[in-house]
Amino acid sequence: MATDALAAALLQLSDHAAKLQELDSREAGHATEIGERVTALSTLASAMKGTLDDQAVILAGLQDLDERVMALAVRLDEIAPGAHESDHPYYPSPSPRFWRLDGEAREDAIGRLRAWVEHVYQPGYGQLAASLAACWEQHPLCLYVLDWLSELWSVLYLQPLRTTGTLAGQAEWQTRLLTAAAEQMAAETARCEHAVLRTGRPARIGTRA
Repeated sequence: MATDALAAALLQLSDHAAKLQELDSREAGHATEIGERVTALSTLASAMKGTLDDQAVILAGLQDLDERVMALAVRLDEIAPGAHESDHPYYPSPSPRFWRLDGEAREDAIGRLRAWVEHVYQPGYGQLAASLAACWEQHPLCLYVLDWLSELWSVLYLQPLRTTGTLAGQAEWQTRLLTAAAEQMAAETARCEHAVLRTGRPARIGTRA
């Protein structure tokens, strides 16, 4: 009887030992898995730290870029005032080819010049504008001169901002270029055939329709 009890106890101990060994193996596997996860997390943390460091470098570069953009905007204002503003600067229109234009296309091109002469040139430039004969539309030289004169005026005066460069350009336009242009057109229309046909006598400088 005692022998049976001892055998049963030994069998139970053996079973417990097997279960403990299985438990130890399972825990060892868990420990290995946990170790692998910790290693992976460490690798991920290192990668994230590198990413954060890279982002810090990028942000520092962006701050420097912002400063450079501001410097370029200031420089751009000096070259083309207002180019970065919502109110865009005036850019010259294509040159009309009066030597080839006829019909409606020619009338449209002359109409632009006529509007500038009537609304800007004659109201604002006194005796210089008065020297332009009424038949100027029939003189190619006057068309060429008024084309660049009006476009240059627009470039200089239709800008959102004015810099020292545009101010100097305005002074040059008004004191030298405008005077030379007015004299050219006055000489061209002083004694032209159009005035003779219209009045029966040579046109005089400053004649108006």
